[in-house]
Amino acid sequence: MQKQPFLSRIETGVILVADGATGTNLISRGLPGGLTAENWVLEQPEKIIQLHSDFINAGADIILTATFNANRVHFKGTSLESKLDEINCTAVRLTAQAIGDANIYNAGSMGPLGQLLKPLGPLSVDEAKAAYAQQAKALTTAGADLLVIETQYDLGEVTAAVDGVREVSDLPLIVSLSYDRGKRTMMGVSPAQEGKQLSVLPVDIIGINCGRSLDENLQNLVELRQNTTKPIWFKPNAGLPHLDSQGNTTYDVSPQLMGSMVLAWLKEGASIVGGCCGTTPDHLAQIAAQIKH
Repeated sequence: MQKQPFLSRIETGVILVADGATGTNLISRGLPGGLTAENWVLEQPEKIIQLHSDFINAGADIILTATFNANRVHFKGTSLESKLDEINCTAVRLTAQAIGDANIYNAGSMGPLGQLLKPLGPLSVDEAKAAYAQQAKALTTAGADLLVIETQYDLGEVTAAVDGVREVSDLPLIVSLSYDRGKRTMMGVSPAQEGKQLSVLPVDIIGINCGRSLDENLQNLVELRQNTTKPIWFKPNAGLPHLDSQGNTTYDVSPQLMGSMVLAWLKEGASIVGGCCGTTPDHLAQIAAQIKH
């Protein structure tokens, strides 16, 4: 089956389902402390493929690669620093293997660099651009259908990221911010600021992911919709994490509760919906059921 081009499909007005969490699900499936999803891309590829497949079976139309941290800044000085291109390319291939010939999109995930830009941190704009460009080039070359710059909190880094990506790739581009301070990101950015400033960048879709409660994320979605005409990506956490009686990390939003919120997300203008931290395939099945019933 030949896939319908991603942006053409969005332009039809169809609602698409993005996948759920990568990291928290891999941890629950045995990813040891101190390792990241990127380690398993190389060392346990079958675990990555299985998670992707579980989300596909739950109803996902978009699968994010396990490359959230796979940039030169995050892994500087580690054993993975010299393997970044291999990680990014392999992750795209693993996602493609899970997708097969289905009409499902392979989305290259690009998380924040983990260091602040000067003068608040050590990172220059040029260094940030180069890091994103390197990752975007590898993801694009390997065959990703689109790129997602996600969990961002600083508009300076977002601008550098978009500039870096656009130097090497013309793939459809999504940029998503995380409002983990309620109505603001860690750096004080509001949804209104995101909407206004990202609307003038060469970005196709903007949005919200991660954050805190479903209620806060919904309020932020409303504000974002009021300040942009671009399609919106909405991928909230399944609430906040806490420890259960056995000491395991769990999230406070059940699959049923998350599913019950989907119609409100659509009413407030989301075009693509999924889940972030704590969102299991069971959660995603409830989300997809509201859209594909």
